[in-house]
Amino acid sequence: MTDPRSREALIEQAAGAWRPVRLDGGVASLPAWHDLDEAGRREAFLVARRSRRVEAALDEDGLSSTARAVPARLEAAAR
Repeated sequence: MTDPRSREALIEQAAGAWRPVRLDGGVASLPAWHDLDEAGRREAFLVARRSRRVEAALDEDGLSSTARAVPARLEAAAR
């Protein structure tokens, strides 16, 4: 991938907290993750880690979007 804007968009998608849900209710991987090379996936991880720290710093309970989403998803699956 040579287009820097396309690469940046893929990194932002992969770094985001949102994940698609499969028909069976499981969490699917993002196509953007698979479209990145190893260096791009490493960069997406670093962007995600930095974003979660910022989210947690802004949250009154100190939680990131992921820290809120996982228990909510587990609770929903238990119903």
